Amino acid sequence: MKKRPTILDVAKHAGVSKSTVSLVLQNSPSVKKSTRDDVTRAIEDLGYVYNRSAAGLRGAASGLVGLIINDLRNPFFTEFAASAQMTFARKGYSTVVANTDEDPEIQSQVIASMIEHGVSAFVISPAYDAGGSAFDAIQRAGIPTLQVLRQIDERTGVFPFASHNYVDGGALATNHLIDAGCRKIAFVGGLEERPITLERMSGYCNVMKARGLPVETFYGRPSRAFGREIALEIAAKHPEIDAAICFSDLVALGMLSGFAEAGVRVGDDFKLIGFDDIEESSLVYPRLSSIRCDTGAFGEHAAEAMLAWIVDGVRPPNTKRYDVELIKRQSSLGI
Repeated sequence: MKKRPTILDVAKHAGVSKSTVSLVLQNSPSVKKSTRDDVTRAIEDLGYVYNRSAAGLRGAASGLVGLIINDLRNPFFTEFAASAQMTFARKGYSTVVANTDEDPEIQSQVIASMIEHGVSAFVISPAYDAGGSAFDAIQRAGIPTLQVLRQIDERTGVFPFASHNYVDGGALATNHLIDAGCRKIAFVGGLEERPITLERMSGYCNVMKARGLPVETFYGRPSRAFGREIALEIAAKHPEIDAAICFSDLVALGMLSGFAEAGVRVGDDFKLIGFDDIEESSLVYPRLSSIRCDTGAFGEHAAEAMLAWIVDGVRPPNTKRYDVELIKRQSSLGI
């Protein structure tokens, strides 16, 4: 990635001191108009307008990081964002947080605005955008950017990617249910053909096919409402299905509600496993088995990786995946 211009580059280009450039950036009235014009032209020539907070970041105790999240209503992403933000704060960095609500147009607008306001770095859990134009804008601005939890840009040499090992998670859940005697296991939730859906499903599909068992999928928006709807459908139309692995805990929690409504005893009549292990999973009844991704620790790791990049020049690996574990509770073990 091309080296971003610094305040010293601007000063040299304009033929003035670093302190004069700082005064111009602060809109100080003490700088005469001709000098201000020289500095402004230098800023425009070098593209420094997009990187105002980059000056002096190495070893500095201040800076601004753009943290962009695809769905802050989901507690999984909220926990990640809170953990990353607090890690940046402990190192003296401010964080501007934005929710894109899974809308690529909003994502592009937010990225453009943050670039103009001079963020030093981006950590992005992206909304899916086939065009990828927002990341092109980041590349032109030369801002270090880490993709997390979802990957929408294949250029990991430019935009490194960090996530969890979802494939192993699906396999752990499936093997556990088969060992518990289940044979008609469904995968519930996730939008069809979305990369994240395919990733979370793949471990399940691999194990089911290896064991000679049928794959059954119910695609849909990963929400409580969808989970409840599918639980009622399974209870009424698919009594042969004896277990499910859900795309997310939100789907699984909805299924708990739907099965309670239908009189199906989760844990005994039907076994259920969620994905993410949000806090509510251990508080509901029956307590929900789930694939734990330790999102809090992941948020810390992502922030620390970005700080090492912008402060010490240690770039994250192109791709990094963190281990997951299966937390077994009543919904798969029995009540």
